[in-house]
Amino acid sequence: MTMNKSRSEISQVVFEKVATLLVEALERGTKSWPLPSPPIIDTDFPVIQPISPQDLIEQGLGLLSADRGMFEYKLNSIVDLVVPHRMNLTDDPYLVHQKWLGKRTNMVAERLIFSINTEWLASALDPNAPDTTRWWLSIALLNGLSIGPFGQPIHQGYHLLESIAIGERPGSWHTQPRAGPHQVDWDPNAVVPRIMGVTAHEFGIEAGKWLLQELETSNAERRRLLVEWIRLLMERPELVEPLGLFEILARLCEDMDVQVAVQISRCLAKAIDYDKTSGHELAKLLMQRNELMIRRAMADVLTRLFRRLGDDALPFYYQLKEDSDPDILAVVSTTSADLRFLNGNIWVENLVELSKHDLPVVRRNLVPSLREYFVRFPDDRHKLLPVMWQDGDEVVRTRMRELLIKMSDISSTQFSSRITDLEQYGCDLSALWRLMDARCEGSAQAWKDWLSGEADMPRTTETLLHVSTMEAPETLPKLTEALETLDKELDFDD
Repeated sequence: MTMNKSRSEISQVVFEKVATLLVEALERGTKSWPLPSPPIIDTDFPVIQPISPQDLIEQGLGLLSADRGMFEYKLNSIVDLVVPHRMNLTDDPYLVHQKWLGKRTNMVAERLIFSINTEWLASALDPNAPDTTRWWLSIALLNGLSIGPFGQPIHQGYHLLESIAIGERPGSWHTQPRAGPHQVDWDPNAVVPRIMGVTAHEFGIEAGKWLLQELETSNAERRRLLVEWIRLLMERPELVEPLGLFEILARLCEDMDVQVAVQISRCLAKAIDYDKTSGHELAKLLMQRNELMIRRAMADVLTRLFRRLGDDALPFYYQLKEDSDPDILAVVSTTSADLRFLNGNIWVENLVELSKHDLPVVRRNLVPSLREYFVRFPDDRHKLLPVMWQDGDEVVRTRMRELLIKMSDISSTQFSSRITDLEQYGCDLSALWRLMDARCEGSAQAWKDWLSGEADMPRTTETLLHVSTMEAPETLPKLTEALETLDKELDFDD
């Protein structure tokens, strides 16, 4: 008896909230009148437009009240989905989690009304018996529920929009994903054809464009939701051009709301993958904005732009490198490592320039790039090591010492050249010697003796590998493995 009472109480509270949400959403969704025509129609039955928004709202409430069984079924499904994990699966969630559910009826009601809308849209897009009444309700309800970029409107709303654009019932279509390198069935040489790919529906596209326009001409929250939908739609190349997504993004790049432009920056990678020229133009439009948040957003995606635009992204790099914001400069200094894949000379020139930057965080972020620099320039012809060793920032000095310590473990020849340069420039090596002794007692003195000409060069992995190969060939595999391990350690994280 108590169990049924708990269930009925929660059910009634949620029902009232769903009814309220339904009325409010339909009132918002019918402000633009008339509504778009249904994509799927039955030629034997003419399409009858609803008389007025109020008439449509009354029809929606009537359907909600009449189909209480559907409401209870969906409520049970959502409750089972959202309640915390239960150790005893025979427990009734309405009884065990009554208080928990009582505090979250708004969340349950939001999920429930999207589930109901999905059911109505599925009936409206049924190819055998399309229900036009439920079409008017579902399109108006989706428009009214799409209030901001949070919660159910993002993913559930996007899924319904996608279903409308392709004229298919929600959940009744799919595409065949391409196996990736993280999967067992991945074959790098296989040519996998598209199976059951989505196809734009002529009348569904018109309804989808109507909904996108409603969001674009609405308030800032709905425009932010629009950008989130477009970011997801970029995964469907078949829908990009029919829905005119690039034209929408180009207009939104000039939006007065800064957050809208920030979210567009996250669409650039997929936009360039689809159309390099159009995506590049979007990036140019965003780079013309002077707001701090937009500049930071563009700095965050600079690495993705380098990988897709190549040399065309260099103007963005140079523009951001001259910025005055410390956060932007910190990101750009890290991204400068990507220049080595485009042009080695430009990369080195920027290393030399940024090594003398006034901002400590910029100089700190250059240290990981020195490993690749020493691989390309073993003689350190630009003398970056002495310049950065004399840096007054203790973080830079600490990272430099870590780099040299790992270098001493791998290559005595390389290490000897570096400490010779440091000594010639009058650099203080006392901290380096202390760290070496802490790791291996006596190693610092051995190198000091070599520097003074009193002893031979100490042996490291490089020289031991050569000697061991000559004296005991069977030790080669172990020493090779040790060398590879040390080489990986040298590429330490920031």
